Amino acid sequence: MRFLKAIILTLLLSAVAISACSCGADGASEKKYPTKTLNVYNWGEYISDEDDEEYGLIDVNSAFEEYFNENLADKYQCYIKVNYSTYATNEDMYAKITNSAVAYDIIIPSDYMIEKLIAADLLHEIDKSLLSNYSNISEDFTGLYYDPSDKYSVPYTYGMLGIIYNSEFVDEEDLAEESWSLLWNEKYKGKILQFNNPRDAFGTAMYLSGLDINSSDPKVWEQALSLLKEQKPILQGYVNDEIFNKMKGASAYIAPYFAGDFLTMAAANDDLCFYYPKEGTNYFVDAMCIPKTAKAENIPFAHEYINFMISKEAATANALYIGYASPNKAVTESEYYKEMLAYNYDTDFVSAWDVLYGKTKEEANANYPYNPAYKDFYKDENVDIQAHVNSLWESLKTENSTELWVHVSAGLIVAAVLGLAIQTTYVKKKRSKYYRLRDKELAKARESKKLVYKNSAKKHR
Repeated sequence: MRFLKAIILTLLLSAVAISACSCGADGASEKKYPTKTLNVYNWGEYISDEDDEEYGLIDVNSAFEEYFNENLADKYQCYIKVNYSTYATNEDMYAKITNSAVAYDIIIPSDYMIEKLIAADLLHEIDKSLLSNYSNISEDFTGLYYDPSDKYSVPYTYGMLGIIYNSEFVDEEDLAEESWSLLWNEKYKGKILQFNNPRDAFGTAMYLSGLDINSSDPKVWEQALSLLKEQKPILQGYVNDEIFNKMKGASAYIAPYFAGDFLTMAAANDDLCFYYPKEGTNYFVDAMCIPKTAKAENIPFAHEYINFMISKEAATANALYIGYASPNKAVTESEYYKEMLAYNYDTDFVSAWDVLYGKTKEEANANYPYNPAYKDFYKDENVDIQAHVNSLWESLKTENSTELWVHVSAGLIVAAVLGLAIQTTYVKKKRSKYYRLRDKELAKARESKKLVYKNSAKKHR
């Protein structure tokens, strides 16, 4: 009997051992490759980072990791973990990749900065043969000035600047021309906002007066300064992110800003409307690049990341989350995207599709005689005119300040502005989830609300 028990015990122990070995083997197969890190450097709040099927969102970085680790790990003999970090301006990013010990593998700069990076030989060429989804990129976004051969960048998003106004307080007669001149209308004194950065503020005056936004002639900028001086007494203030609360709460009625950010404001206040001024307007394109800080072994992974980002699913989620226009045909030709864009951002009187795609950049600038992109101003050879513009901006901000405390306050503001003097052509709003996506209860209420056209001004966009 003892002998029989010993045999049984031995068999049981063997089975346990075999099972343990088998589990160990399976566990090892799950972790049979090392995990490598892909360093991605992007603007804040500029990628879909949450799973929310109702709003068409996915956590894009997590989805890429899952896709790579399930489908590409055997090919590359490794797993991938995305290390994602953010910056506030193109200049912050440039300083980091030229002075940091961090080896960034993917960056997403703006057009003019891409041109600067190419000139400084700081970008790897992108092998388009490795991007099976590259055909998704619209032909309208190939061969652009900053990368005419399309060697160094793949478009990510784009947008244009226009006028936001509150249709409850701005008279229809003042909207008929759809002009930048609305920002100079004395009827709305104390209710008008202006950008709190020199390039965009000067840009509004230069478009209005038909001046070249890329001019290197100091007299051109001084002419624009005279218009900004005329405007200053009727302004409520110079703002950046503060515009969101001011326009949402109707403490201001008129402001210049970018179309994508307008959508988040209109979702919180459906009295807000938008137009692209007839004189022309600036546009931007942001694109994905592989900087030369990238580790050589990570360059193939960087290509896989870019290819994933321009896939229909990832690009759609990003377009819905960010709120800017997409250069990706798989997105813009998708009925699902159109439906979700409307669900996320439409109000009774605003069509998000019309705001983002109602006019091409060529149509919006049909009356502007110069290049509407900031093509040349930020080149290194133009540092003198850049400094001159900063000086003009300082004089504008300090003019008529007679008390010491005003001088001190203005000086602090100017110092902050000068620190970002060559900043990106637009200021990206770090949207909270509250502003980015409407409360689900609010969405349900809007679905059931009947469309009532309050007045013709209300319908004006």
